Amino acid sequence: MGHVFKFHNDVDTDQIIASQYLLLPNIEEMKKYTFESLDREFAEKVKEGDIVVAGENFGCGSSREQAPSVLKALGVKAVIAKSFARIFYRNSINIGLPVIISKDLYDKVENGDEIDIDLTEGKIITAGETLPCTKLPPYMQNILDHGGLINFLNEGEV
Repeated sequence: MGHVFKFHNDVDTDQIIASQYLLLPNIEEMKKYTFESLDREFAEKVKEGDIVVAGENFGCGSSREQAPSVLKALGVKAVIAKSFARIFYRNSINIGLPVIISKDLYDKVENGDEIDIDLTEGKIITAGETLPCTKLPPYMQNILDHGGLINFLNEGEV
């Protein structure tokens, strides 16, 4: 179970981590500025296992890998959206952050709600119902299980 942090449509990578913070030496330094323009206290409030929920086109904008990396570094369990920008989706899988498509969840949850995700079954459990979501193909789930593409490749699982 994780708490929901809900964001709107078209959240771009500059809203996830603004470009001026890319000059910081590492993700640990950058993560405290995550979503700064949308929710100044996000990095302080989010806890390990919490879940970001958004509308359409989450992660649009530049292809910066730091955007999903700061979310993962803060302990975000997954990002669930109606749709994702392609490069954000791929970068997330590559670093081991689950990105899940659910057309229904956004309209049924609010900030702070508790939900659970079953990636194996492709379902999201809310207080009131169970909703379908992306059921990742085995090869993508395997990459996530290894913590990202580099770990997957380094462990000789190709």
